[in-house]
Order: sequence, then C-alpha cells, then structure tokens
Amino acid sequence: MPSAEVEPHTHADVSGGWLRAAVFGGMDGLVTNTALVAGVGGGGVGAHAVVLSGVAGLAAGAISMALGEYTSVSTQNEQLDLEVAKERRELATNPVGEQAELTQLWEDRGLDPELAEAVAAQLSRDPEQALRVHTLNELGLDPEDKPSPMTAAVSSFACFAVGALIPLLPYLLGAPVLWLALLCGGAGLVVAGALSARFTPRPWWSAGLRQLVFGAVAATATYLIGSAIGVGAA
Repeated sequence: MPSAEVEPHTHADVSGGWLRAAVFGGMDGLVTNTALVAGVGGGGVGAHAVVLSGVAGLAAGAISMALGEYTSVSTQNEQLDLEVAKERRELATNPVGEQAELTQLWEDRGLDPELAEAVAAQLSRDPEQALRVHTLNELGLDPEDKPSPMTAAVSSFACFAVGALIPLLPYLLGAPVLWLALLCGGAGLVVAGALSARFTPRPWWSAGLRQLVFGAVAATATYLIGSAIGVGAA
C-alpha cells in the first residue's frame, strides 16, 4: 500500500496575538476618528479645530489601545501561568486521578475504553506532555504558545494610528471639507473590513459593508450631538 504524502500547510494566528490586536486597533481607529471628525465638524468649528481634535484623538486612542492590549495580554498570560502551576501540582500530588481524567477525556472523544486508557498511560509517562494536554483541554490554551504582550501592543498602536489618520487626510492635505473626510473614513472602513475577511469565511463585501454601517451609525450619532451642541452654544 503506497504511503500517503502529507501536504504542508499553515494556519492563521488565532491565539490572540498580533492579528486580533491589529484588526481591533485598525477598526477602532477608523470608527473613533471618523465619528470624532463628524462630531466636531458638525459643531461648526473651523478646520484647525477639527485637525487638532483628530490628532489628539489619534494620539490618545493609539496610546490607550496599546496600553490596554499590553495589560490584557499580560494578564491573560499571568492567569495561564497560575493555572498551569496549579495543574502541575495536581499532576505531582495525584497522578492516578489525573491519568483517570485523561482516560475519560479520550473516551469522551470517541476512543474505546482500552485504547483511551493506553493513550492516557502513554501521555502520563511524560509529565510535561500530560500537563500540556490537560491545559489545552481544560483552559483551551497552549502554555507553550502564549501571545506576546509587546506584539499585541505595537500592532494595536500602529493600526489604530493608521486607521485614525485616514479621515483626517483631506484636512491635512489642504481640502478641509467635512463630507470628504467622512467619505475617506467610510472608504477606509470598507477596505479594512474587506481585508479582515481574508481571515474569516465571511465574503469581503459583507465584512466591508458591516464596518461601514458601524462607522456610519457612530458618525451620525456624533454629528447630531455636535450639531445640537454647536447650535446651542451659538
């Protein structure tokens, strides 16, 4: 019988590292500053005030996103380390019970009881391998593949800044027109949504339209608020 060839393939990063932070940061930057420009512009202020508000929003949002991602991923990793240490103690103090737990795990996944017991016994010979299997199945995380807090922070910072810059481009390039800024923000949301669809089964047009709708809702709300406050102040 000819041996089957294993075709090499790769998977996208779904462990919560750079991809999630980049997508979240980029989308948040686009929505936040498109809505901010709409709100400030709707208040009837001059171009300089719109640019000042937008740049301040870009800087504050990017820094906040980076710090938030760093703290979030660090906390997740620290919690994982704590749970791994707990599981390691259980393996050391109650190896029979932990092996029985592994046996039950494989039975629940469809293995015959004898085979499940043999697999559990084989894995239990290597405490580190048994620890990894327990952690993966009980926590859903691999202790050897933790996301990097710094990678998540940098990805989030950079993508938020790029996203937040897009609706400001007309003002920065000498065309201080609100509708043009909103058009740039909307186009950026469609493109960002379409790009994110590469990592999902969702069609590109559906992902792009979804982000456009989200941005439009936020921008409409802030524009109405800005208009109301501007009229009231006048």
